[in-house]
Amino acid sequence: MNRPPEPTVKRRFSAVPGASLLRKITTGLLLTFSSLPFTQAEETPAPAVDPATSLPAAPSWLPPVTPMPEDNTSPVSNAAPADSTPAPAADAPQADTTPVNNSSSLSAPVAPVTDPTAAPAPVIPLVQPVTSNITVAEMGQPNGLTLSGGQLQSGILFTLPADEVVTNAHLSLALKISPALIARDTTLELMLNGQPLGNLPLNQSSNGGDVYDLDIPSAMVVSSNNLSFRVHDSNTMTCEKDQSDKYWVTILPTTSIGLEGQQLNIGRNLGNFPRPFFDGLQMQESKITMGFSASMKPGDVSAAAMVSSYLGMLSDYRSVDFPVILNDLPDQNGILFGKPGDKIGSLTLPASNGASIQIIDNPINPVYKLLLVLGNDDNELRQAAYRLISGGMPNNVDHLDVAQQSIPSSKPYDAPRWIDTSRPVTLGELAGKDQDSLISNGIYHDGIQVAFRAAPDLFMWDGHNIPVRIDYRFPTENWIDEDSSKLNVSINSNYLRSLTVNKVGLIENLWRRLGGDSRQERYTIQLAPYLIYGDNQLQFYFDIKPKKDAPCSILTSDNIKSRIDPKSFIDLSGSYHFAQLPNLSYFVGASYPYSKLADFSDTLMLLPQTPTADEIHTLLNLASRAGKATGVPVNHVQVAFGLKGDEQNNPLFNRDILAVTTLGDTPFNQQLLADSPFSVNAGAMGVKTPTEVQRLVAWLTGDWYRQPLDADRYLSSTGAWRGFVSYRSRWSNDHVVVVATGTDDQQLLKIHNDLKLPKINANVRGDLAIITDENGIRSFSVGQQFPTGQMPWYMMVVWYASTHIVILSLITTLLSLVIGLSLFVVLRRHAAKRLGQK
Repeated sequence: MNRPPEPTVKRRFSAVPGASLLRKITTGLLLTFSSLPFTQAEETPAPAVDPATSLPAAPSWLPPVTPMPEDNTSPVSNAAPADSTPAPAADAPQADTTPVNNSSSLSAPVAPVTDPTAAPAPVIPLVQPVTSNITVAEMGQPNGLTLSGGQLQSGILFTLPADEVVTNAHLSLALKISPALIARDTTLELMLNGQPLGNLPLNQSSNGGDVYDLDIPSAMVVSSNNLSFRVHDSNTMTCEKDQSDKYWVTILPTTSIGLEGQQLNIGRNLGNFPRPFFDGLQMQESKITMGFSASMKPGDVSAAAMVSSYLGMLSDYRSVDFPVILNDLPDQNGILFGKPGDKIGSLTLPASNGASIQIIDNPINPVYKLLLVLGNDDNELRQAAYRLISGGMPNNVDHLDVAQQSIPSSKPYDAPRWIDTSRPVTLGELAGKDQDSLISNGIYHDGIQVAFRAAPDLFMWDGHNIPVRIDYRFPTENWIDEDSSKLNVSINSNYLRSLTVNKVGLIENLWRRLGGDSRQERYTIQLAPYLIYGDNQLQFYFDIKPKKDAPCSILTSDNIKSRIDPKSFIDLSGSYHFAQLPNLSYFVGASYPYSKLADFSDTLMLLPQTPTADEIHTLLNLASRAGKATGVPVNHVQVAFGLKGDEQNNPLFNRDILAVTTLGDTPFNQQLLADSPFSVNAGAMGVKTPTEVQRLVAWLTGDWYRQPLDADRYLSSTGAWRGFVSYRSRWSNDHVVVVATGTDDQQLLKIHNDLKLPKINANVRGDLAIITDENGIRSFSVGQQFPTGQMPWYMMVVWYASTHIVILSLITTLLSLVIGLSLFVVLRRHAAKRLGQK
């Protein structure tokens, strides 16, 4: 009989003495400090960091914290370091390195005009109360953190925006504890930034996820923090090798740190950009509001798309969202786009002689700021946006006039975040400045992970492989069991091979026993092309096995190093850029084909004639994803509103098109989907029934897996949904159209959260993807694909023959008949001549 789940238990546990008094004193000092005028937030220095572990130095009574090997997901290596984004430093202003006579000049700013009829803004102090709650899952550990086996100590990093001061902090610790560890009657020691935080007895648990509460002295919480855990008796349990798997404790992903604090007024300083709108230390999703006037034009949205893609590029693995408001001011920070004289809410944009950038206090609340990106026409708006995102802004100014300058264009496949396919690329290049990430410390450690992105249209023939040469070194210690130790290699969680410490073979084994050097420190793995995706991660784990008589002290030593040589490489130079479109998996994975030219110079972003705020919101989020995928802002993107009937001769439409719309705009959708496999009637989408000729062509070309009927039935039986459709452009046969759509605005906005889920991304394919709250993702292949890319002509012939087997069979049969009949006639004549017959 199944027992009902036990209720979650909340308990409090002991903290360090004097913590409560320290918190009260600190809170009082911060509140006193917050009433003083200032313009720049001071960042509290973090504790000293141990370079061997990348963790804050621990006090003498606690051994160094070492990451654990479980699932290769150490919190220390996966958490966001303070310098993990290329954004300008948040704690120090940057000097302007752009010559005044080149791209910008300083002048006396023209103050924006506020509506005199509007109520005056209330006087608000230079700080604003803020609260947040960060879970372990948001710290980069979606499965929580498990201390087990020989690794009963570890830590996790979390960061906070630099313009927030914490006045109150609270830890809610959710645990699951093994029965063996409960019976051992030990304690869990907690530390924050190398300082003791509290002790938790592990002698009782409901094993259903107990929750323990602890107040944290606010003075201990800084911008970059390390929360570490250690089982008190870990050294003794580590030496019990045969029973070490019995002892474990899991910090559940629902564990959270609740924070109360003050949002500081950092002043009107363009040198702080991208702060306060985006802070690389923010671990939770950043929401950056974009504002437009009621007379918004496509050029305004083009400039906003440029800025959104840049901020998406800075966000990297973090999530960022771009809510849009029309003819209104945001309650907090926001970026406004428009022309001088445009009115947005109670604010009239100031006059300007050309392109300009200005930062002002938000009239609603002066703690927050508004960034004004201004231009008298579309070109000036693009110039202002490009100046904002192309280099550091000048310090200690709130206004900048922007001079005309040329905006460089991208070349195909030159995205800096995509691996070079013209030559072998070393792992040292992929690791960048963090060369220490190729070194593992200790026996129990996190796996080495090398991430890289690749163009999604890489193509190689079956049987051709990608060489990955690995140069590696195990520690040279006599206590290592060299016959059992190995280096496990995988890519995207697909196991590849286990590499041995020594060379394998009779002669090599004999030579080693005679005292010779038989170490294997280089191996080349042949990687199958289908294992390479848009986002990839090579994973290495040194599985070091100690001998039975190895001293216990080495099990917790952090002075043992295993290395992957930075000269190891992966060689994609044998691949070609070739694919069949439409294919929505390329789009959701790497914004392809739009990202082929990373600046979107061959892309048109299309909206209805009168777009809603939610449609623009979705478009800006898609632009942000493109910047994140390529590392390049969409500096040459063009935005258009509506279809007017003269697009056939409009050069803007001779490019790839990314459209955003809802099904409620039937006239626009009917024009957009004309000559496509899809149709829209009365706000509902369907799939057109193929004609007999289309079915015959599909059968002859080997395209036997289309699902138009299944897709149409699913659409007709589904109420609220959102997703993507794609088809060959009717304006240009060499280009493709992708439409992000939904039954209404609420459904359309859900696409942003859908694309953050790995399960959704992995199952988007074909040319129709439908997402519902009930059934998740369903994908279909409806229309005909077409080839794009470049291959040698002889390879194209072979490819065409291999993919059109029916036509090839018919041609072969026809040739056989022609040759057979010809031979029959020739031989018959020859026989008649030989017999003397006419």
